[in-house]
Amino acid sequence: MMTTTEVPKVAHYRYTVTWSPEDGEYVAQVTEFPSLSWLAADKDEALHGLEKLVNEVVQDMISEGEQVPVPLVEREFSGNLRVRVSPAKHRQLVILAQEQGVSLNRYLVERLAG
Repeated sequence: MMTTTEVPKVAHYRYTVTWSPEDGEYVAQVTEFPSLSWLAADKDEALHGLEKLVNEVVQDMISEGEQVPVPLVEREFSGNLRVRVSPAKHRQLVILAQEQGVSLNRYLVERLAG
């Protein structure tokens, strides 16, 4: 989260615009604010409407002293991922890794990479 003195660039958030058959319009969504969306007949209108809404929400959050989400592209990630599995699944994964002649970590990374 950002401090209240930092103002994120609204354009740096992760937006998607897709067709909504249920609404018969395009729906714009923003990953960092999952409760927000904007419907419009035109893709660009949907995106611009949502960007304006996000800007208003961010300004309100700042004025209320709330923490503002950091855009995903600006977040730092450690590269470490912890996953809890059952002992039986752990055993199975270790066996599969050994059969491949690699460490469990390498086996899992290769599996995640597809």
